[in-house]
Amino acid sequence: MKLVRYGALGQEKPGLIDKSGQLRDLSAHVKDLSGEAYSPASLSKLTALDPATLPAVSGSPRIGAPVTGISKFVAIGLNYVDHAKETGAQIPTEPIFFLKANTALSGPNDPVEKPRDSIKLDWEVEIAAIIGTRAKYVSEADALNHVAGYCVCNDVSERNFQLERLGQWTKGKSHDTFGPLGPWLVTKDEIPDVQKLSLWLDVNGKRRQTGSTSTMIFSMAKCIAYVSRFLTLLPGDVITTGTPPGVGAGMKPPQFLNVGDVVTLGIEGLGEQRQQIIEA
Repeated sequence: MKLVRYGALGQEKPGLIDKSGQLRDLSAHVKDLSGEAYSPASLSKLTALDPATLPAVSGSPRIGAPVTGISKFVAIGLNYVDHAKETGAQIPTEPIFFLKANTALSGPNDPVEKPRDSIKLDWEVEIAAIIGTRAKYVSEADALNHVAGYCVCNDVSERNFQLERLGQWTKGKSHDTFGPLGPWLVTKDEIPDVQKLSLWLDVNGKRRQTGSTSTMIFSMAKCIAYVSRFLTLLPGDVITTGTPPGVGAGMKPPQFLNVGDVVTLGIEGLGEQRQQIIEA
């Protein structure tokens, strides 16, 4: 099942994409796709619906992030060997994680703002999990049982803010629009193996990143289990799990995004995103 939120910013409605690709309205069955909407009980009710009985949505409405009202937005860093090498970082011996501000969350095709004083705006295609049930001290073997589904994420980063302006990575990861998510959440039953998905990202039509979740240093299950040792994950929380090589900071010479640039990205089975860079 592909679950989506659509409509103007701040006025999104819940929906789903049927097998023909038609967007259908879920408003009569769920108020919004907030955390509890992704609980097993809620998903079971939505799965039981016949999509053909749901109102079809006409036109091409804006698509928002597929979840709202989250308690936290967790990101894993340096989780692909070649990405760690291209940035000159040491290969991590345990997962590195940090928090992105919840206000960074944005729709998959919304513009991305270039912050004031930004000089090193960068891209990162990543696969994200949305949590469905509370997770605290979960085992790696049990971790994926706490996942509602998966989606595409662009972990937009300002490298000067992140690495050269002191403090934690959060500073360079949390500007408004730095967390495009979607276009939809694909429930985990539709993804046979989350560690066998291809990822890609283009800038102005030129391929910059190509990778596979099979080359993660720490698997999706490992990342979720590890994070749950340090903080409790709640329904709706987002965990995005690192990027393959090809970021702007790793190019020789480095290349970064400017106003007017267009970024497109996608993950096998999870859909595609498109963002244009604008001034903040």
